[in-house]
Amino acid sequence: MAKSLRESRIRKSLSDKTVIYESHVRAFWNTTTDEKSDKMIHSVLRKKDENGKDIDVEFKFGVGDLRRVLDLKDSDNDPTIMS
Repeated sequence: MAKSLRESRIRKSLSDKTVIYESHVRAFWNTTTDEKSDKMIHSVLRKKDENGKDIDVEFKFGVGDLRRVLDLKDSDNDPTIMS
């Protein structure tokens, strides 16, 4: 089983030990929209600037970004089991 997990394309997403706070996840999804026109997810998060002042930061990402960050080693042409 260990060999199967090491060779799995979702290995990184299963083994990553990044701490994620529930409040950050909620803040992200509360400001997120799915734009069909550019096939991207758009969100706004608040952070502190270099002077300690709160600023809103807008960003967007797509499926390719998720594949790259999670190191999935797949493409749009690969079969999926999700509906």
